[in-house]
Amino acid sequence: MAKTKQKDPLAWGLILILIGIIFLLHNIDVEIWSYIARLWPLVLIVWGGWKLYYGLKEKKETPAKSQE
Repeated sequence: MAKTKQKDPLAWGLILILIGIIFLLHNIDVEIWSYIARLWPLVLIVWGGWKLYYGLKEKKETPAKSQE
């Protein structure tokens, strides 16, 4: 039986919350777009680190297949 991934719903939930916060701050006249324009590479760095961490963690938890 295949192992289902539980990280995908969590990731999408966090993305939706982040988008909601951005639009909320824009609606209350916080100049968020200038910060996003300068700091968007940070999103890529955090996302890459997250994928690397969980990829290595999953690889460590998966038992190695025996070679016959």
